[in-house]
Amino acid sequence: MDAQKVDMFIMANSSNLPEEVAPFVREKLLALDDSKWADLSTIQFKFKNPTTALLLSIFLGCYGVDRFYIGNTGMGIGKLLTCGGLGIWTIIDWFLISSSTKEQNYNKLKTYL
Repeated sequence: MDAQKVDMFIMANSSNLPEEVAPFVREKLLALDDSKWADLSTIQFKFKNPTTALLLSIFLGCYGVDRFYIGNTGMGIGKLLTCGGLGIWTIIDWFLISSSTKEQNYNKLKTYL
């Protein structure tokens, strides 16, 4: 695959992925066949925004909306049934939800690589 396309993809999605995986993703994308580029270019629209997840966690975290948003349905149901772990789980998620969102995005990207 063209190195310029790969670099543009990484720059466009760097805020949605963990920083430490960028070299690995670049290496995998360079080795990827050009026929898979169409599938790969549509995935960036499926990435969840960590800032949106944080805002959902701050305002609706006690209902588990943040976890439902990033695709952690089981944890979302747990937070919903326990009112965010009586508020404790909600406060902890304020610090963890952004990294969890980036990890979910990376896991989604790995299925295409």
